[in-house]
Order: sequence, then structure tokens, then C-alpha cells
Amino acid sequence: PAPGLLQVVKQCVRIPVFVMIRPRGGDFLYSDREVEVMKADIRLAKLHGADGLVFGALTEDGRIDTELCTALLAVCRPLPVTFHRAFDMVHDPLVALETLISLGFERVLTSGCDSSALEGLSLIKRLAEQVMPSVLYVTQGFFPPGGGITERNLQRILEGSTASEFHCSARSARDSGMKFRNPNVAMGASFSAPEYSIKVADVAKVRTLNAIAKNIL
Repeated sequence: PAPGLLQVVKQCVRIPVFVMIRPRGGDFLYSDREVEVMKADIRLAKLHGADGLVFGALTEDGRIDTELCTALLAVCRPLPVTFHRAFDMVHDPLVALETLISLGFERVLTSGCDSSALEGLSLIKRLAEQVMPSVLYVTQGFFPPGGGITERNLQRILEGSTASEFHCSARSARDSGMKFRNPNVAMGASFSAPEYSIKVADVAKVRTLNAIAKNIL
């Protein structure tokens, strides 16, 4: 997020706010210039009140980029850090997990290396069983599952994964307030969202998901 968005969010909520550091879409193999951007973004996020940071970086052969992660972790500290779904693109998730533990990440966000957390449920459970004994003192939510989580499948995912935290967008589409609309122009790629539709956090969905989680956790 831009620093302005972070500042406003921090003024509006009382829960911890973790900022994702990702200079572009696409893969997680970063150039030297992109690393400069990431370090600058981390410093700005800390300056404007971030409670934690979220990032991920891989080598070209699908392993955790330990050198880059170590450098970025140093800039992030003393704040807690989550390794995001770059984890789902690793060559060997069990080895990658041990690497992340040794580096000092507090959480890993994953869909179980599959297209959704529900489809990757068996791996999420296996990873959680592997990690719990060694990082229980850090957090009981080392593996918050994320990816395709909705109010229809959250209970099954939480019960099946033994996770104590989860991640989802909980979004819905809101129609634009624009009355004049130019149907001939789109401000993005052809596969992007409709020009006059806005994705927003859905309060009702968030409340429903929280209620489901509180009955299980």
C-alpha cells in the first residue's frame, strides 16, 4: 500500500496492520533495483506505523532466497515478519519451511501449494504438524491458510488443517457511483475487473467468518 493508505488505515482500526512488500506482480525473483524498492518500502511502512511486514523472495530454481530474505528481515526488525504465498511456488515446501524457521519468520501464508487452501489442505496440515513443536513459542498461527477461503469452506479448512489463524479477502463488488460512463475505454487490461465496479471489503462476510472461526478456535 501507499504510505497515505497505511496512515488512514492506522487511524481507523485498532487491530495490528501488516504491510505487504511487493514491488510488482508476477514471480518472486527480484532484480537489484526491485530490492532497493522493497527496502525503501519497508522503511516507509515502519515510519508510518506498520505493526508487521509481509514479503517473499525465491531463487530461480524455486528455493527460498536466503541471502535476500536475511537482508530484508534485517530492515524489518524489530517488527514481526510473515513470508507470503511465494511459499506456494517453492520446489520443496518441507525444505522451504525449515529454511524459513531458521531465518526467523513468524508466519507463513500458504494455500498448501495448490490453487486454494481447500485443495491444499493435506499439505497445510502436514506443514503445521512439522512446524508446531519448533515454533510454538513464537506463534500458534505459523501457518495461516489463505487462498479461496470463504464462509462456505472455512470450518472444514480450520478443522482439517489445525491452523489457528486464516487469511482471506472477504470482498464483494460494489457498483461505481459514476453516472456518466464511457463504454469505449478501459483503464486496464482486458481481463481486469469491469471499469465501473469496485471491490471492497464486505463487512457482513468478515463478521460471518469471524463467527465461524470463534466457534472452532
